[in-house]
Amino acid sequence: MRFTFAFLFFISASIFAQDYYPKDYFGNPLDVTLVLSGTFAELRPNHFHSGLDIKTQQRTGLKVYAAASGYVSRIKISHYGYGKALYITHPNGYTTVYAHLSKFSPEIEAFIKKLQYEKESFEVEVFPNTEDLIVEKGEIVAYSGNTGGSGGPHLHFEIRDNAERPINPLLFGIDIKDTTLPVIKEVYAYPMDNNSYVNKSNEKQKLRLIKLPNGDYTVEHIEAYGKIGFAIESNDRQDLAYNNNGVYNIQSFFNGNQKIDIDFQRFSFDETRHLNRFIDYGHYKTKNERLQKLFIDSNNPLSLYKNSDNRGIITVEDSTSSVYKVAVKDFMNNTAWLTINIEGKKEAKVKAKDSFASSYYIYANKANELLHKNVSVEFYQDTFYEDFYMDFAISNDTIKLHDDSIPLKKSFKLSYNISNFNTPDADKLYIARLVGYKNYPWYSNTKREGNLLYTHTKILGTYALVADTVNPSIRPINFKDGQWLSKYRYLKLKIDDEGSGISSYRATVNGQWILMEYDYKTKTITHDFNDNIVSETKNNLKVIVTDNVGNNSTFEATFYRK
Repeated sequence: MRFTFAFLFFISASIFAQDYYPKDYFGNPLDVTLVLSGTFAELRPNHFHSGLDIKTQQRTGLKVYAAASGYVSRIKISHYGYGKALYITHPNGYTTVYAHLSKFSPEIEAFIKKLQYEKESFEVEVFPNTEDLIVEKGEIVAYSGNTGGSGGPHLHFEIRDNAERPINPLLFGIDIKDTTLPVIKEVYAYPMDNNSYVNKSNEKQKLRLIKLPNGDYTVEHIEAYGKIGFAIESNDRQDLAYNNNGVYNIQSFFNGNQKIDIDFQRFSFDETRHLNRFIDYGHYKTKNERLQKLFIDSNNPLSLYKNSDNRGIITVEDSTSSVYKVAVKDFMNNTAWLTINIEGKKEAKVKAKDSFASSYYIYANKANELLHKNVSVEFYQDTFYEDFYMDFAISNDTIKLHDDSIPLKKSFKLSYNISNFNTPDADKLYIARLVGYKNYPWYSNTKREGNLLYTHTKILGTYALVADTVNPSIRPINFKDGQWLSKYRYLKLKIDDEGSGISSYRATVNGQWILMEYDYKTKTITHDFNDNIVSETKNNLKVIVTDNVGNNSTFEATFYRK
């Protein structure tokens, strides 16, 4: 790595036009044919995907290259999320991001390990100075992996502007082979008020989709009246992969006039959770289908909408014949069309929409508090997108807070006063969300202030107080007590906790802290002897693992090395 590179950082960042993206500035981060398992702005749980997921041939350890010259501006290592991630800032103001890495190039690896040993922590984040780690285009900066929240080996690659907004990397000339049309899987029609209906019903209606020989779509004839919105489930595929990926653009037209234009070129991280307002969130939670609304609901702040007429909602008059069309495009402009022929028909009697009411009405633009004996629930102002009736009930220490079909903008606070708990296990209590049909207790980050336990969460559902009195487990994987490990590169143990989950771990050899990388997916911690920390022949290993309520276990063993 050379340190003679001269920078004019950010001078040009304010010069280029907002929508101009240089096509020959960034190179490919991998030296393989680029095949995607995930596209930019693809719909993910609670967020839009912020980059490209590039397949690594089901392997880890592929060389990752700097897409352009610049300097390493950030390194972050975490158990979850991006895992091992590298950020390179470039003279033109853009930053490239490389995530889920297995390791860094030798110089960067030495830089970050020095910090890890100084802080005695696997998880670290650092922002190097501009002159610390300068890289040139095409230089090896890391190796691909499967760290953090990755579901399999791949490279997550991003390009961000100088406002930290991720931009579709394909706009910069990165080429993916794609001659395949997008796919439309479902289509629904939504009466938008009590005086509107589709096929004699005020409920949203699934329309029978018909695929045409040319790859376009239509639906069976429908009758409607009033204000109507539509939603589709759509995805894209590239030529070299079978993954269901996100699309690039969706437009709708009513009788030839454009109603909405949804563009997936760029977004900000501040708005990404509002994906739950873009999709039909309740439908997703019950049917696991992400219907993309082709209308803009109230309190939807997303910047993806380039154009809309009446928020994408159409008005169907009595005794009319209308045509509603949807164009779904991928980045290479392959386009699938959906055509919906609508007969306007006013009905004297229609099926009313099912509704739910309770004694607890939640106002979205106000703070709301629910109190019952030792329990309080605080919803802050603007926690929700719209008003609704809350299904709220308490049985013993179990709280029903509606169900997870209502999206939230931000967290709410759930508190238990445990002063009346006369049990020796009171200090082992935590708040859990009960998930699945077996109501498995899922730890919710619980804080304690005296006799008050509380958590902040963004998910409605059923919560309960749970006690965890079982210590974590620690088990060696590739060695046993008293073994010679001279020819071993790695020292591996499995750590687990069946209750509240692992909070922290610490390992020492002969009283000195050693770095152990934690992979929560395999529940393993691993030490690399190439760190050259272990230098004695006889070594005493000590590992302490603590769970989220303070239970801890200690594992000790002796091993030998020459």
